[in-house]
Amino acid sequence: MVSPVIEFVEVGPRDGLQNERAVISTADKIGLIERAIMAGARRIEVTSFVNPARVPQMADAEAVCAALPDRADVTYIGLVMNGRGADRAIATGRIDQLGAVAVSTDQFAIANQGQTSDESVEAAKAIIAQAKAAGLTAQATIGASFGCPFEGEVSEARVVQMAQRLAEAGPIEVALADTIGVADPAHVARLVAAVRAAIDPLPVRVHFHNTRGTGLANVWSAVAAGARVVDASLGGLGGCPFAPGAAGNVSSEDVVYMLERGHIATGMDLDQLIAASAWLSGIMGRKLPGMVAQAPRFPKVTATKDA
Repeated sequence: MVSPVIEFVEVGPRDGLQNERAVISTADKIGLIERAIMAGARRIEVTSFVNPARVPQMADAEAVCAALPDRADVTYIGLVMNGRGADRAIATGRIDQLGAVAVSTDQFAIANQGQTSDESVEAAKAIIAQAKAAGLTAQATIGASFGCPFEGEVSEARVVQMAQRLAEAGPIEVALADTIGVADPAHVARLVAAVRAAIDPLPVRVHFHNTRGTGLANVWSAVAAGARVVDASLGGLGGCPFAPGAAGNVSSEDVVYMLERGHIATGMDLDQLIAASAWLSGIMGRKLPGMVAQAPRFPKVTATKDA
């Protein structure tokens, strides 16, 4: 049975921007975060604590954290790949939740994190423990859950096993990430259902890229299969510097439009998202991939006259 409500996570400030060559100012990153909050986002991936030589766009992680709006009702997420990154995130005093990543294949794990797949699972479990010791929560993501840019097909059994191992560390959820946008709805339905059964009662979160045009269908399939948390990026920006061909995330406004039209509550304000997407398009200096912001508003909002 499809849940009547999902939890929405805005990942634009991190995953949306990390692959952009032109460096976005700290002030504009904060502007993006503020607009996401105005649109209703209550969990936001604000930055990543990684080597700035490898991901220059995230070099201002501490500066972004220092300027975050003081909102007790918003969970700020920092992506970290190792203990050093976790230390940096914790030291800011502004990150509420650490995002740990394990990768399904050795070749991608080595390219992404300099370690094997099994080592990435152990590193993620250590990050979850580190977060808990600091009084924070943690989430765990399995990168390349549906396919690898280097090794191709990924065994569903392998992903389920990784999810079980990560769940043992006590994250708030386990996410399945389609890092290179190769998933199809049937695959999504099978894997979400299998992982959900394996880690119950922990929720399954999903993270899709729209590289091959299947992103929205995959979101719907995931929610129908029991996923309770959905990532999306304003305007459909996004990509992974270490995954060849990884195009943008599913667009926040497109995801919200689809789910809300399907009577699945997201807690988001579509008009505010569309306005934020238009603003971000101006910052980026180009039209963004998201479709809903480019289309006429539907249903059309009409002004009412007083009787």
